[in-house]
Amino acid sequence: MKATAMSNFEIVAREDFSDVTYLLEVRHPLMAKAAKPGQFVVVMLNEQGERIPLTIADFDRKKGTITLVIQAVGKTTKQMQLECRVGTSLYAMVGPMGVPSPISHAKKVVCVGGGLGVAPIFPQARGFKEAGAYVIAVLGFRNKDLVFWEDKFKACCDELILCTNDGSAGMKGMITDGIKVALAGHSDIDEFVAIGPPVMMKACADATRAAKIKTMVSVNPIMVDGTGMCGGCRVKVGKEVKFACVDGPDFDGHLVDFDDLMMRLSRYTKVEKEAHERWSESCRMTKQVGPSALDALGISTRGRAPQAELLELPDPFEDAPGG
Repeated sequence: MKATAMSNFEIVAREDFSDVTYLLEVRHPLMAKAAKPGQFVVVMLNEQGERIPLTIADFDRKKGTITLVIQAVGKTTKQMQLECRVGTSLYAMVGPMGVPSPISHAKKVVCVGGGLGVAPIFPQARGFKEAGAYVIAVLGFRNKDLVFWEDKFKACCDELILCTNDGSAGMKGMITDGIKVALAGHSDIDEFVAIGPPVMMKACADATRAAKIKTMVSVNPIMVDGTGMCGGCRVKVGKEVKFACVDGPDFDGHLVDFDDLMMRLSRYTKVEKEAHERWSESCRMTKQVGPSALDALGISTRGRAPQAELLELPDPFEDAPGG
């Protein structure tokens, strides 16, 4: 993938944490200067690619770079995993978007990151530490092979509770077990901040509700434009409906309707699966006969499905159960 005249989003560093998780450092001085904890960007791999929201995992104003940590779970993120190398460029990147996370004057804060959520919780942990808080990080992974950024968190946190499901690193247990350890060891916690899968954030909110500890979560629903126009990212927060892209992505975890959020996240599962299958087949055919032969047949090798195969996506405003 070559940089084009339209593209100024050069990838200057890459690191692979596992077979499915990778880091991209993208140079854009203005964006790096404006970025704040909790914000996100919307990226496009190529001109025909979909727009995907990615929470900013780190930013360096001196270097002028934005860091993204991505999990290859669908067609676009897997294609990015194959094509995004140092020296190549993203076609487009818009941001920083969203409301920055409120770094309060809390004296003691617990930052909870589960799986890929470990990356975007880092700027918040660092932000709270810079604001003078005592910061406890609770990080959860399935096993030691998936652990990343342990040293970065140790450098900016006063305590680190590392959990793995199989006990291969840190304490054995789910991330909720780490939350219980933090609660048992500290009776004066002012705030929790959690980022990760919805089921994990829900469990964190449930664990802190009885103690009435302020708990903020960062939600990542289906998002298209990132400006509040499409309505696909709406989230039920108490008796209100919020748009994650312009009102969030951070909300009061005790008010978020996680069941509705998880239902909405599953709406496009079939479409995503079919898109991935078409892309995988295109990759297989390209390896067998070469891109020039496929182009001659009218089959794109640049990540774009033939026009006849394009699927009609569900209307994001269409009523759905719980919506």
